[in-house]
Amino acid sequence: MKALRRALTGLYFVCGALLATSLHAQQGNVIKLGQSLPLSGPLAELGSEYRDGAQAYLKWINSKGGIHGRRIELVTLDDGYVVEKSVENAKQLLDKEGVFAFLGMFGSANYTALMPLVNERGVPSVAPYTGADELREQASPQTFWLRASYGDETEKIVDQLTTLGINHIAVFYQNDAFGKAGLKGVEVALKKRNLKVIASGSFDKVKNDVTEAVKSIAAADTQAVVMISTYKPTALFVKQMRATGKQPQFFALSVVGYKALQAEMGAEAAGIAISQVTPYPWSASSGVVREFDALPPALKPKGGITYTNLEGFIAAKAMVEGLRRAGPQPTREKLVSALESMAPWDAGGFLLDFSGKHLGSRFSEVTIVGNSGRLLR
Repeated sequence: MKALRRALTGLYFVCGALLATSLHAQQGNVIKLGQSLPLSGPLAELGSEYRDGAQAYLKWINSKGGIHGRRIELVTLDDGYVVEKSVENAKQLLDKEGVFAFLGMFGSANYTALMPLVNERGVPSVAPYTGADELREQASPQTFWLRASYGDETEKIVDQLTTLGINHIAVFYQNDAFGKAGLKGVEVALKKRNLKVIASGSFDKVKNDVTEAVKSIAAADTQAVVMISTYKPTALFVKQMRATGKQPQFFALSVVGYKALQAEMGAEAAGIAISQVTPYPWSASSGVVREFDALPPALKPKGGITYTNLEGFIAAKAMVEGLRRAGPQPTREKLVSALESMAPWDAGGFLLDFSGKHLGSRFSEVTIVGNSGRLLR
């Protein structure tokens, strides 16, 4: 009886060791990637576009035989842009779906809540859809940032405004981690130039009531407003500001989503400037845009190329390159090392560098919505 107990105990520890190993190594002919983003709620369009761009690239790779003979499957769960749901989804992706890595987890406040889980489980997480500088400053060896930070975007905006002699700058921001990160970015950029934010106004992302923010900013001698907000509150704010008779220059960050903003405002979107963190998607001058455009029609997003689905496409391409470098028997540790070896790596006219602090890109440029509705560089 004692011998049997010893044998069973030994078997238990062997099984436990094998299970621990399986959590770090991808088994079988499929590599599962997990993604939690908004497919419903206020950012449903952005989340859907990002997913579609990533899926377009992964489907193309799978049509070519996958990576080292393995097909890549993207498991996407809807979180509605709700923080608690993002955490719940992440746990489900890991514990029930058995995903190997995360791709494009969405939102600043959401990823703030997710980062402890990413670190604890040692899960590679590529291209979280957030530009929060404070998150980038935290230790997370498994996180690989793709897009430029909000600090990079706001620096570009403030530099352009002050170069033109525009110094009276206000900030309209979402009252959460995302909005406060953007506000801090503007404050830092202005401080470098011995300037301060002239006025500010915030709003609750659940209520989207911008009335008080409009009153606060309209009362100031404002030449320009940097808007740290998604497309619906941005549209409301601009319309209400214009209704007061004030006509400052409006600047939005890339996360506003140009296509969604234009759909919300129509011709009223003309004149709004938007910073961007990926190449201009309607020009063949960029190799990654040409690659996206050359996909078979059945693989392309139905609405055509946008900034958001292009970012998803680039994120998936970076992940695939990491998996390729990780070899035919990938583990999470091997994938992290492989991604760190991409220093720099050319995604097609768009350079990424995942060495050091894993800050893939700091690219940012400013575009503006023309009278025709077309986004101009």
